[in-house]
Amino acid sequence: MYVPPLFRMGEEAEVMAFCRAHPFALLVTHGRDGLFATHLPVILKEVEGTGPAFFGHVAKANPHWRNTDEGAEALLVFTGPQAYVTPSWYATKKETAKVVPTWNYASVHVRGRVSWPTEEAFLRQNLADLTDRHESGRDHPWALSDAPDDFVAMQMRAIVGMQFAVSSFDAKLKMSQNRPAADVEGVVAGLSASGDPADAAVAELVESLRGGKVS
Repeated sequence: MYVPPLFRMGEEAEVMAFCRAHPFALLVTHGRDGLFATHLPVILKEVEGTGPAFFGHVAKANPHWRNTDEGAEALLVFTGPQAYVTPSWYATKKETAKVVPTWNYASVHVRGRVSWPTEEAFLRQNLADLTDRHESGRDHPWALSDAPDDFVAMQMRAIVGMQFAVSSFDAKLKMSQNRPAADVEGVVAGLSASGDPADAAVAELVESLRGGKVS
């Protein structure tokens, strides 16, 4: 992914925090049948001796895992807040009219190698970890142990694990850092006034970066 220095998100800790906050990823590989992509929730964990890795699972009926060799190079794409930015919000429009529309967005591309564990212990732990991650904080959190063992075992027979060992990443946070302060103020005001929660999320990011550059 092309990442100009001004839009670089930051160091690994910040990037991994972004991935944790936006855990529904796109897994892309180039296997025996060419390009293939699967959307799936993942969880990030440290693997002793090898470093960070993402874990998830796919349906056994999904041909992705059969068409992609163990240890094949792969890409995980994480997408965060995004919004259209109209040049009508820019103070520069009134001054020179030399403005064009753009898009503000946040995205992380993680490169690594994918494997497809099938062991029951791996699958059960993976399901428990994913469930705990997304049920925590609820008034009445659901746990894997709430379901009958034979039912869980039947469900696990229909899936294949996904383990993604991280090798490198590109992280982009394009949030109007290249615009003059007055234009940025206009972007924040415009997005905040739209009434769209997605626009509001982008406005918060733009505001948080105002007056500085992403390191």
